[in-house]
Amino acid sequence: MFLALKEMRRAKVRFGLLIVAIGMLVFLILFQQSLQNSLLRGFTGALRSQSAPVLVYSTDGQRTLQASVLTPELEGLARAADGVGVVGRIGQGTFTVTAGGSIAEASLVGYDTVGLGSPEQLDEGRLPEGPGEAVASAEDADDGFDVGDVVTIEPGGDELTVVGLVEDAQLNVGPTLFVTYDGYVAAVAARNPDAGTPLPNALGVAPADGTGPAELVASIDAQSDDLDALTRDQAADEAPGVSQVRQSFQVIFLLYALVVPFVTGLFFLIVTVQKSGALTLLRAIGAPGRRLVAALLVQVVVIVGLGLLVGIALYTPLTVISATALGIRFETTAVIGWSVVLLVLGLVSSLLAARRVLAIDPVLATTGVGLR
Repeated sequence: MFLALKEMRRAKVRFGLLIVAIGMLVFLILFQQSLQNSLLRGFTGALRSQSAPVLVYSTDGQRTLQASVLTPELEGLARAADGVGVVGRIGQGTFTVTAGGSIAEASLVGYDTVGLGSPEQLDEGRLPEGPGEAVASAEDADDGFDVGDVVTIEPGGDELTVVGLVEDAQLNVGPTLFVTYDGYVAAVAARNPDAGTPLPNALGVAPADGTGPAELVASIDAQSDDLDALTRDQAADEAPGVSQVRQSFQVIFLLYALVVPFVTGLFFLIVTVQKSGALTLLRAIGAPGRRLVAALLVQVVVIVGLGLLVGIALYTPLTVISATALGIRFETTAVIGWSVVLLVLGLVSSLLAARRVLAIDPVLATTGVGLR
């Protein structure tokens, strides 16, 4: 320990630059991780926040809520499936609205049965009690969607008063309003009076006693090839674009996970070669190879640890000031997970330098030659 810290104090600039480099990489990793999670919440948060254990789409909708349309025939088949308990209609559409004095595009999710499409848990306020009320995504509260604000459907002028807020409930990375099914039908009529009564986009289904969500999904799917039943988590995870976003970020994370150990390992290998004469002399006067390797590993732990602290210190302010419209959050699980991974990779990457230290022949001190 003394040897490791003594050397670091004598070469502050060299080791300091490595700490800063690792810190910047850690910052980028954590920022990208939070960005991915925020993006996925913005795309499908409403699906995960709604309360129906099973959602039933039409196959033609390709697991997109707004694109799905259930005809009376398909709805009847779904309701008749074994294991079905309670069923509720769900409608969803994108509407031009005026909120907070500005024009915006908002997603409306209409449900006719509380517990089957309504928000599962509110963070503030209450559920709608009539067509003129709505629960909004809390992320958009500052943009005219806070409790008490009035949102106007354009061009018809139908008004919705926000009576509640729910976290992580956006759809398509935009303002989202949960309304009663009558409120949804009224919004459709306000936008286009000639549209007629819309068909439901999906059904929210609760399984009967003794039936699990997975069993219910299989039972409904067996009714017709035109029905596509999904559990709540499946509906969020398998929505179009979600897997592509995850795969893209995974490639980025893999590259980061390779860069950190490469930089750390290469640095210590170069340092080991540069100080080969001193290491050979230490071996010649009786310093055990294991002690020198332990000093090397201590340096790796200290440098990677300080780099993690620098990265976290850079990352934390962005989660406080909401640097992006997606609402970046401090991801505690990601911080702990990446800290462990990067520390382990840093130690593994130093093994080549450790091997060279163990290969020192103390006899070489008499010849002026360093490492073999």
